[in-house]
Amino acid sequence: MNNPMFDLSGKVAVVTGGGGVLGGSIARSLIEVGVKVAILDIREENLNIRVEELKQLGGEVKGFVSNVLDMDILKNTRKEILDEWGRIDILINTAGGNLPGGTLEESQTVFDMKIEEFQRVTDLNLNGTVYPSLVFGKAMADQGEGSIITISSMATYSAITRVPGYSVAKTGINIFTQWMAMEMALKFDEKIRVNAIAPGFFIGDQNRKVLINPDGSYTERSQKVIARTPMKRFGDIKELNGAVQFLCSDAASFITGVILPVDGGFSSFSGV
Repeated sequence: MNNPMFDLSGKVAVVTGGGGVLGGSIARSLIEVGVKVAILDIREENLNIRVEELKQLGGEVKGFVSNVLDMDILKNTRKEILDEWGRIDILINTAGGNLPGGTLEESQTVFDMKIEEFQRVTDLNLNGTVYPSLVFGKAMADQGEGSIITISSMATYSAITRVPGYSVAKTGINIFTQWMAMEMALKFDEKIRVNAIAPGFFIGDQNRKVLINPDGSYTERSQKVIARTPMKRFGDIKELNGAVQFLCSDAASFITGVILPVDGGFSSFSGV
């Protein structure tokens, strides 16, 4: 028998960046437990592929071409979702990630950083979380309940080389998560909760070249990560799904403003 505290069936979730690997994985896990899912992505081709893939699961899923950096477009998307399903219970902010131009090469210093690339990365990650949270959070404020999940990073716990813009933006997301949690509970309803998950190290398209050599072996950077991870392995992206579902459920009804590491112990280990 399923525990009703963890039951999410019938709820409506918005997943930004749903055409990507992380958003797609979380969307799949929500559909599998009976959530109606609105997939948002700026890339129409990726979006269509993802939606068709998720429709095979038999649940309710719709795709929306949208832009997390455009408030007007997001508001139009919100209206379409409300017209379709009548409410928005969950927002998962997965749009973001590092950009190639925002990563310093090993031979570079911070003074070689292109400020335009720094701005692009910080804008995508920070404003790309703030804007959807404001737009879809308003729907939650109107209905008196909801759950927002933002995506933080290990780069916010201590300095990680080569990713200055990404680190700054994700650290901003942490305080925004806490601030939004306070604002929603104090001024709207304690049933509106805002939390974050901080993924550890997972091998994906964005970081594969940095972590994996052409012959499939671990790079020096990977070896450093594994040395600092007590579980001695990289994570599987599916291992984020349980944390997301927990934070969205009534089982987490007294949890708001937290940044939950899902990292194999990386953030708690000194390396000694």
